[in-house]
Amino acid sequence: MTASISGLVSCVSDTEQTDAPLVQMQRISAPKFDRDSAYAYIEEQVNFGPRVPNTEAHVACGDWLVKELQRHGANVVEQPGRVRAYDGTVLNMRNIIGQFRPENAERIMLYAHWDTRPFADKDTIRIREPIDGANDGGSGIGVLLEIARILGADSTLDVGVDVIFFDAEDFGAPEWSSASVSSMTTWCLGSQFWANQPHKFGYQAKYGILLDMVGAKDAVFNREGTSMAYAPSIVRKVWSSAQSLGFDDYFKNNVTPQTVDDNLFVSQLGGIPSANIVHYQVQVLPMGYGPFHHTHQDNMAIISKSTLDVVGSTVLDVIWND
Repeated sequence: MTASISGLVSCVSDTEQTDAPLVQMQRISAPKFDRDSAYAYIEEQVNFGPRVPNTEAHVACGDWLVKELQRHGANVVEQPGRVRAYDGTVLNMRNIIGQFRPENAERIMLYAHWDTRPFADKDTIRIREPIDGANDGGSGIGVLLEIARILGADSTLDVGVDVIFFDAEDFGAPEWSSASVSSMTTWCLGSQFWANQPHKFGYQAKYGILLDMVGAKDAVFNREGTSMAYAPSIVRKVWSSAQSLGFDDYFKNNVTPQTVDDNLFVSQLGGIPSANIVHYQVQVLPMGYGPFHHTHQDNMAIISKSTLDVVGSTVLDVIWND
């Protein structure tokens, strides 16, 4: 994803900032998450090649994503659009929405981005070439596709769930661009498009969970700063689930700087408070998204089935115990 930012307006009330004791309730066991299936979904995406808007690989992968959601029983809505990149390039994008139990008014929103970075601007070689995006792009979608499979196969969940794949997230201004075009609004074009014009008029969800870069070996998920500004109670909900499942080695309580990611625009413009599960390290230097971020190292070699299992199991636990 993108870089960290500072100075975002906090929407946290005094009440929300209070870590009140949680009422202890018996937890429901969610269906088992299949790490091998999630891994295979990532591998399938990477096999298409870089999923950069305006390319054949992007179109082919998008068609496959639609078919997979339909295969799992989702009511699929496609949201095509034309957005302008930092350099003026017009991008043909499409957000893909898989609706499970669309008749239910009470809804939860799970989302990730499915496009990949069009250049390796943090690498030292082939910096103008697109990256595989196994982690940044592929991992969030892989986990959500496996969750979609479970949602389609299980009839015990009462709440409606929308699985949304946002496009054109990673076409933001590169490292070499001038400061005048490095605005945070050059990122996350698909979620900005959706937030201004949701797939369904008057769409509302109780909350959202964003999965971004959730597949790397030894990943650490700290409490992301923008999530803490807009949705601290949702962060507590997710981290509580993770820790109840024994995933303390992955889900840490440190708070990162505020970052520009899809959850910013979904929370701020879309009005749906969202927590971002994202690999952003603060425990070691250099602080940030890891050495493979926006480089050609972001390939299948860095993907860990154990990490996928931790994230997928946590999200399932959250929605089953909502």
